[in-house]
Amino acid sequence: MTSPEHPPRYRVHPSPIGDILIVATADGIVTLHPFDGPLHGEIERVALQLREVPLPADETHATSSRSGRSSGAAAFDDVFDRAITQLEEYFDGDRERFDLELDWRLVRGFHRDALEAVRDIPYGETASYGEVAIAAGIPRAARAVGTACATTPFSIVVPVHRVVRADGSLGEYGGRPDLKRFLLELEQGPAIPEAPRAGVAAPKAAGV
Repeated sequence: MTSPEHPPRYRVHPSPIGDILIVATADGIVTLHPFDGPLHGEIERVALQLREVPLPADETHATSSRSGRSSGAAAFDDVFDRAITQLEEYFDGDRERFDLELDWRLVRGFHRDALEAVRDIPYGETASYGEVAIAAGIPRAARAVGTACATTPFSIVVPVHRVVRADGSLGEYGGRPDLKRFLLELEQGPAIPEAPRAGVAAPKAAGV
């Protein structure tokens, strides 16, 4: 839980898919995702979700001593350093699975079950929304899986980019299908099938 002594903090890290906003609480990373709009807009959105405004990670906190950072600030430094190191390893092709402490407070009910199932999709492979629903324990909940993936606070470290439509097309990925294709090509190589062209009938999907 956050407190006046340990409010949430954030750091922005550049990556091959653009800047990534990482927000952490005392319980771990609460959101991590790429963004292409103004930073203040992203911070406002996260603040509304957390009901608390995250502070920049490098901002000196009132409880820090004059001789150095507080133990709480140092703990945040470790969380951010581990996240950034693992992201860089992933984009370099040297990491297939993330080992980070996540704070799931922004995810509820079946959506968390779905995202936990997504974490089990192996590197370089994909699964349909329906397959994830089965793995999460509710076979008919493919659309709920789609909602969980669309609203997840965790990109990349929870690999929702590996979830595809039943017809094999990639889907929108929050309006950024180019990012989804990049991540899948990073893992699989440039052999991802293109989405059906406009005016070309696609196979009827059983799921999302």
